[in-house]
Amino acid sequence: MIDQDVLERVLAGATTTGADFAEVYAEDKRSTSAGLDDGRIEQVTSGRDRGAGVRVIAGETTGFAYTSDLSEDGLNAAAAAAAAAARQGGGGVTTVGLTRSATHRPNAIVHEPDSIEKARKVELLIRMNEAARAYGAEIVQVSAGYGDSTKRVLVANTDGVLADDEIVRTLLRVNAVANGDGGMQTGYQSMGHTVGFEIFDTVDVEEMAREAARQAITKLAARPAPSGEMPVVIKHGTGGVLFHEACGHGLEADHIQKGASVYAGKVGKQVANPMVTLVDDGTMPGEWGTLGIDDEGQRTQRNVLIEDGILTDYMWDFLRSRKDGRPQSGNGRRQSYQHLPMVRMTNTFVMNGPDDPDDIVSSTPNGVYVAKLGGGSVNTASGDFVFGMTEAYLIEDGKITEPLRDGNLIGNGPKVLQDIDMLANDFSMGSPGTCGKDGQGVPVGDGQPTLRVKALTVGGTAS
Repeated sequence: MIDQDVLERVLAGATTTGADFAEVYAEDKRSTSAGLDDGRIEQVTSGRDRGAGVRVIAGETTGFAYTSDLSEDGLNAAAAAAAAAARQGGGGVTTVGLTRSATHRPNAIVHEPDSIEKARKVELLIRMNEAARAYGAEIVQVSAGYGDSTKRVLVANTDGVLADDEIVRTLLRVNAVANGDGGMQTGYQSMGHTVGFEIFDTVDVEEMAREAARQAITKLAARPAPSGEMPVVIKHGTGGVLFHEACGHGLEADHIQKGASVYAGKVGKQVANPMVTLVDDGTMPGEWGTLGIDDEGQRTQRNVLIEDGILTDYMWDFLRSRKDGRPQSGNGRRQSYQHLPMVRMTNTFVMNGPDDPDDIVSSTPNGVYVAKLGGGSVNTASGDFVFGMTEAYLIEDGKITEPLRDGNLIGNGPKVLQDIDMLANDFSMGSPGTCGKDGQGVPVGDGQPTLRVKALTVGGTAS
């Protein structure tokens, strides 16, 4: 995208006012999306966005500017604006020598989405619409969406970093609405990977649609969820978002340094049941949060955050690692070239435990089985959270029985980590997610094996 000698001159110019550090982040993103609603293709769009953000740091002050002009003049103008914001005055000349990092590609792309005709992408939506409607007469509405993107990234900074990456993402989703005596209910399925169009050689799109329809129809007969504290079993691959929200955000170093995390100062201490190991891994082939490098040019890696119940480390970006004298962990991420990076998760998950998933249910006399968690929120300072239950069932006498609706899980992240008393050996990753933080959204993955929390508050509407 940008010649190395141009980058070196821009970075040198950015530090002439006495700045400590300067960085250029450039990206070129091409994307396609298609949507179906009520049996009709509503839109098929393609787009391209390219530009660069320049960050300049002087002491504790950061200046940032971005531009869609990738010429040397355009970059210099952005660098001058960022430098002016970081520090007025100063002077001097800095020579910047960049060394290109070895290319790291976690995924091998077979079929670039750009090379596939749009008609084949639209056909996926039509097939899902037909499969969902054929599942049952109760299905009255189906919407579906397809998206892909190819993003080339280039990062250079005054520490000599010069790194690039290409990230391909492919996404498919379907939503089914069922109508019955109790009103309308919805079911939802999605699939997203950092893989090319070859993903559809292995993904059964009709089965995705039938599963969404099954969820919606099942909930027509659901009873209101109970209320109170009880054992909760969470199905594998569906509850990782709980650990992302209730634990992961509290382990991001910016929250730690601000004293806004319940996990501050607890490295080396037991924070979870000894069977729990929590990992953030940006290198997992094909997963939604996977990257070759983070958005500061640091190679992604596997970071063990909690090991055998002991808090071992936090996640770090450039600013936080520089302040504490710690190595970066590959967790500096930004939504686009128009945004500053911050410390964020990639793929966050709980590893396998020793138990059989069937034994977990059969050894639970009464409680709730969560087959799919919905969205939630957390207070990182206290760890308190609330999550919706998208699909849930009663557990009675060690068996999964009636479906439930209109229920939430209410709890505290550190307490949940301690109260996990059974952890299965059936680990899987969940659906693709977008993590929001400080107004920015980035793709993330999460997952976990089937597990039981011995006591969680269920907020239901049953009288």
